[in-house]
Amino acid sequence: MIDQGSYDDKYWESEDGLKLHYRDYPGDDRQIPVICVPGLTRNVRDFEHLGDWLSGKRRIIMINLRGRGESEYAKDSASYNAKTYVADVVRLMDDIELSTAIFFGTSLGGIVTMIMASRHPERVAGALLNDIGPDVDQRGLDRIGENLGQGRSFETWAHAARDKAEESRGIHPDYSLKEWIAFSKKLYRMNSSGRIKLDYDMKISEPFEGKGGGNEAIWRALEALENVPTLILRGALSDLFSEATAQKMLDKLNKAELVTVPRVGHAPTLEEQASLDAIAALLQRVD
Repeated sequence: MIDQGSYDDKYWESEDGLKLHYRDYPGDDRQIPVICVPGLTRNVRDFEHLGDWLSGKRRIIMINLRGRGESEYAKDSASYNAKTYVADVVRLMDDIELSTAIFFGTSLGGIVTMIMASRHPERVAGALLNDIGPDVDQRGLDRIGENLGQGRSFETWAHAARDKAEESRGIHPDYSLKEWIAFSKKLYRMNSSGRIKLDYDMKISEPFEGKGGGNEAIWRALEALENVPTLILRGALSDLFSEATAQKMLDKLNKAELVTVPRVGHAPTLEEQASLDAIAALLQRVD
């Protein structure tokens, strides 16, 4: 297991006045920094292993989208949408005077990355799209929708891990209980009463449509990455992101590479050796 490295906890304010959180890992200022954007129910802990992996080599910023982790929950659940997330990230970049970055986007974070490239092409120097594309499979969306916004809690990490294993065994079929506990500690937190609960606002489920198929607006957004170094990462067992969609994306992008991570579903954790090798190659291509 890769250590998380050292970082500073920092905050910025959204246009509608929310206090939003990010981790700032220092690195070589001569290198283009990385901004990590997590998935729908996820948070900065999904990327913390990259802090040590890139330690001192490159600045890496890991953000908690509104309603996740240490970021404030939105007053209006309708603001839990990709366009608002893009606006929040732009405001952060302006706040810290960051003109451009390499975006690592997992699932929803990849949608945010594509929209960012479409609306602010000068901001995106490179992109990692982790198990996501403009077309999404209904099977995966149904699985996500069944569990989204379920506010159950657990007494111990072992209980949380066993529940997560039951729900998601097809994603990581080779995980041991120890690995499921480590996985659960990224998704859950212990509250003040000692109960282990999901670390996001249950209201993010309210705008969730859960309708699969193609999204022409996102296909158009993808075109903004046509000449941007891009890594399309796909879990071989993914129920959300098909090989056909990945290949179609690859055909549309001049500087994209497709890497399939074996024995993992939606989504690769980015700790897999195949993922790390692919990320290293992407960073080299951007530089």
